[in-house]
Amino acid sequence: MQGTQGYAESAERLATQYESITFADVHRDVLHLFPALPSRICDIGAGSGRDAAALAAQGHKVVAVEPTEELRNEGMRLHDGKAIEWIDDHLPSLDHLRTRDERFDLILLTAVWMHLDEAEQYLGMESLAGLLTEGGRISMSLRHGPVPHGRRMFDVSTAQTTKLAASFGLQLVDSFDREDMLGRTDVYWSFVVLEMR
Repeated sequence: MQGTQGYAESAERLATQYESITFADVHRDVLHLFPALPSRICDIGAGSGRDAAALAAQGHKVVAVEPTEELRNEGMRLHDGKAIEWIDDHLPSLDHLRTRDERFDLILLTAVWMHLDEAEQYLGMESLAGLLTEGGRISMSLRHGPVPHGRRMFDVSTAQTTKLAASFGLQLVDSFDREDMLGRTDVYWSFVVLEMR
């Protein structure tokens, strides 16, 4: 899993960093596109569990997928007792998740998609599309800027992602660009929300 390079060694520090920003701030531009009523939500690349915990607190049924064992353990420790089901699985195939024959109303990929190369994005989008209910949505953030040392990332555009999504029956609902939440001046983010039509 090349996309997880550099995360295991820094799991505790990264979890602290992730938890320093609130769910509401991270997703502020797209929150109105998330389900209002209790729904089935999957957080892929859940990291410290910040988003999964916030969604579980709103009454949603949340599955948190995190491939890095050290981060997954941090998430389970930090959010012990929360109504979150943790799973060890990874893109692009999401083999374990797909064998469950479960569909989701919302799939989150926060700071995840840019770890996949072009071929992996194709396979990943196919996997994600197969996990959505009709009318279900994917909300993802795309990172733009220098790649940190020891990490594997690719610059992925909203247009590129939207075009790929369309080939699997997903249509763009909305997209936003915003500043980096950690104050890095050379990094910015695109948020993309797609819907299964």
